Amino acid sequence: MSAHDHDGHDHQELPLADGCGEGCTCGDGGYETGLDPQLAALLEQAGLDPVEVEDIATLALAEDLAGGEDVTSVATVPEAAVATADFTARTAGVVAGLRVAEAVVSLVAEEEFSVERHVEDGDRVEAGQVLLSVTARTRDLLTAERSALNLLCHLSGIATATRAWADALEGTGAVVRDTRKTTPGLRALEKYAVRCGGGVNHRMGLSDAALVKDNHVVAAGGVAEAFKAVRAAYPELDVEVEVDRIDQIQPVLEAGADLILLDNFTVPELREAVALVAGRAKLESSGGLTLDNAREVGGTGVDYLAVGALTHSSPVLDIGLDLRG
Repeated sequence: MSAHDHDGHDHQELPLADGCGEGCTCGDGGYETGLDPQLAALLEQAGLDPVEVEDIATLALAEDLAGGEDVTSVATVPEAAVATADFTARTAGVVAGLRVAEAVVSLVAEEEFSVERHVEDGDRVEAGQVLLSVTARTRDLLTAERSALNLLCHLSGIATATRAWADALEGTGAVVRDTRKTTPGLRALEKYAVRCGGGVNHRMGLSDAALVKDNHVVAAGGVAEAFKAVRAAYPELDVEVEVDRIDQIQPVLEAGADLILLDNFTVPELREAVALVAGRAKLESSGGLTLDNAREVGGTGVDYLAVGALTHSSPVLDIGLDLRG
């Protein structure tokens, strides 16, 4: 069986996204991806760039091998040995990054590679539940194990934490969203994990939307002045403005802000801000937010709760890779 021949599912009817297939050139850079075209299509359908996923997987593997080889596996495992291994949840949570883990293993696998997918990203899973089964050369499975799990556990931890916030906010009309407090190089994956957990994404970077913060206000000479400067320079972009006092809201509203970030407002102040704005702009609460007060904050009428901890402080979800005996 050649590498990538089978993945445990019939993909004959799977619609391939534009650019995926033979000679795939996913991404803006025009580079070909070495991933299986069907896997690349699944990544694209999830909103991920297959080329970026491949780059991250390649970097993780290169870091682990450090230019050498997996000496323990080479010494202890016969070269031709083939095994099936199960990615299994050790604790309950929400899974994210299964296709990323699959990509990691596929890049290592030689001669033999197939998968059986038991759950999908965004699914709630229980302790002991098998998430993904992979058949490949035993050496390849062991070489890819840690890199695949590092990404899968990290992304699933983010999804699990996000789901806790989403559950707390259910029925309030507010949603939790992330920030730019992400791990360098992993932003797209971490923000994907937030989506898997039921949250929404803030801007992906500094160029796709504007956020006027305190230092911009100081540099521009005032909140309204900073907003007007951004709007004049980039009239096509949404502009969010951070305020830390009620009296700053009206000038920003009159200037035409699309979204107002209410920084460290108390719950009574949030209610006052919601009444003052009266739907003329979206409102986002930031600072001092915890799962314990999330529902109360969401009930004030704000649209978003900004939680940087989703991506910078979520504990991993414990997932293991077990060779079948």
